[in-house]
Amino acid sequence: MRIHKEGIIIILVLFLVISSFNLIIYWAVRNSWMQSILVIASIVFLLLVVWFFRNPDRSVIPNDSLVLSAADGKVVVIEEVTENEYFKDRRIQVSIFMSPLNVHVNRYPISGMVSYFKYHPGKYLVAWHPKSSELNERSTIVINDNHGKMILVRQIAGAVARRIVCNTYEGKQVIQGDELGFIKFGSRVDMFFPVGTKIKVKIGDVVTGNQTVIANW
Repeated sequence: MRIHKEGIIIILVLFLVISSFNLIIYWAVRNSWMQSILVIASIVFLLLVVWFFRNPDRSVIPNDSLVLSAADGKVVVIEEVTENEYFKDRRIQVSIFMSPLNVHVNRYPISGMVSYFKYHPGKYLVAWHPKSSELNERSTIVINDNHGKMILVRQIAGAVARRIVCNTYEGKQVIQGDELGFIKFGSRVDMFFPVGTKIKVKIGDVVTGNQTVIANW
């Protein structure tokens, strides 16, 4: 298992802090049971942070007829809405909530060209709040596939997440399954499809980035 580059500095700093903390505990706390509890708790916390920044290898054979999940998590919204930033018309929104235990690497759901990209600073409402898609810190990416179809992916920071990383730019040629970005510590990804798209998931489904088919054309 690889560790995502966004986590390397955080993990190293946390390791040094926890090591110093445990040395202080060793010299300052005389109760051996208390020492053991504090040391074990600090190590478990470090392992959880390492686990959060995992970046599993997931190979994919690009398929122009399928739209793969852009994130790991649970489907919390499937509804027809008005997308106000780019399309400014009715679209089918599929929202995936990522808990702190999910893989937080985001991936391109289709191959094609990035025709629009914009980062928005904003609030930090809980990720499942109905207005988080419009008010929270977020990045919006529109991808045109090789057959004229378009999909919008929106990374949304939540109440805990405080940094969105998006590795893209307008005009970039992307391949289905390649890394799009990363959201730190709990968040959400919205995907917007043309009305009439065949959605293959339902609310409550647990999905896996690069593996679960969200829709087909």
